[in-house]
Amino acid sequence: MSDPQIDWQALEVAAASARRHAHAPYSRYLVGAALVTRSGRVFSGCNVENASYGLCLCAERSAIAAMVTAGERDPVALVVTTNGPKAGSPCGMCRQVLAEFAEDLPIQLDVAGDPTATRRTSLAALLPDAFRASDLG
Repeated sequence: MSDPQIDWQALEVAAASARRHAHAPYSRYLVGAALVTRSGRVFSGCNVENASYGLCLCAERSAIAAMVTAGERDPVALVVTTNGPKAGSPCGMCRQVLAEFAEDLPIQLDVAGDPTATRRTSLAALLPDAFRASDLG
């Protein structure tokens, strides 16, 4: 998962910046995400909560929506920055949405202000048997 082409530091900065814009008045759990596409463009997003919790938007899906809106479809890496004490992992819904655009994806999980809590994983590790368009028959 160590790809020299991926500027992890730039993604960390973009995710941390997006996190500062999160709207999380209910949980106070601020999340930022940044992904880079094969073309080299970076797209970021933050979580947006709503008084009706089911209407909340996760940072990862926000970043995917920004990517799609810009006409891109090929993410190659993702950084997610959360509150501590340990790095938060994308929820199941976000994993499935990511799987719509990537077979596998290196993912870095960060805790704001604690570089020792960073861990790297992948979409395949987080969602080993993803439901895909090919499953529709």
